[in-house]
Amino acid sequence: MKFSVLDRSPVRRDGGPARALRDTVAFAAGIERLGYHRFWVSEHHGVPGVAGSAPTVLAAAVAGATSRIRVGTGGVMLPNHRPLVVAEQFGVLEALHPGRIDMGLGRSVGFTGGVRDALGQGKDAADGFAAQVRELLGFFTGEHGYPGVHAYPAEGLRVPPFLLATGSGADLAAELGLPLVIAPVRGERALAEAVTRYRDGFRPSAWALEPYVVVSSAIAVADSAADARRLLVSEAWATVYSRSHGVFPPLDPPSDVLATPMTDRERRRLEETLDGQISGTPAEVRDRLGALIEAAGADEVLATTAAYDQSARLDSFAALARSAELPALV
Repeated sequence: MKFSVLDRSPVRRDGGPARALRDTVAFAAGIERLGYHRFWVSEHHGVPGVAGSAPTVLAAAVAGATSRIRVGTGGVMLPNHRPLVVAEQFGVLEALHPGRIDMGLGRSVGFTGGVRDALGQGKDAADGFAAQVRELLGFFTGEHGYPGVHAYPAEGLRVPPFLLATGSGADLAAELGLPLVIAPVRGERALAEAVTRYRDGFRPSAWALEPYVVVSSAIAVADSAADARRLLVSEAWATVYSRSHGVFPPLDPPSDVLATPMTDRERRRLEETLDGQISGTPAEVRDRLGALIEAAGADEVLATTAAYDQSARLDSFAALARSAELPALV
């Protein structure tokens, strides 16, 4: 079982976006030393609490600061970009760091109308995602609909593509023969059903001969269940706040969050969000994570944990690495 990490470059209340990005690069070096397989960064636009807006640029910085760990995106939101440009960007990354680059692709568009307008996209931009993925992959193989166009240096290279999906997105991954990244956002039963459809409908391709499932979840490990759950409070509250106010804010310290006046609905949502994540002692996390892996038939785990305290977050990932017996660098 491979274990990997996705970092969205969360902004913390006492810092700012620039510091969050530098923290991501430093965090990646620590994750590499712990023996994790991949380190991915994300794409969000106009979000006060997330600094990761240019994933291929940030991936280049991460790859330059590390030497072994695979580096990629979780993911590039393809409806926001022209496939030719995305192919060229990943071609450059692969040329500079051969054999270490992953291309995770998602279909989300901007979170608000203003952001979508600034990106030049409407809500329906995601409807063309399947065609965009095909076009993007075609620029690597040279099989596309633009005579005389070559996506240098991507053409002829093989950067492993991954499809970030929920629900019907798993069907597209199966149709195109791509590895699938999926989270239990609608519960483990819905996740298991989507993965079953993916495996049953998978068509071998030049990119993957067999189905490959990466299951994603926030995971926190500490000496006590209470301490582990506390690590997840800051991001969980930012998620709840965004549902009520339409803005995902910078992370506050857990103590400040727990002292914040909340409506009954907000407090219930906070507890539900925390319950849907994985936290506890090493033994507790092994049990719950094992159940999720079994439900998903997963080949790999992608931990997405953010926390206000960077040191405590790295300690949590170190505990997870020890539990999973990852080959730490010496």
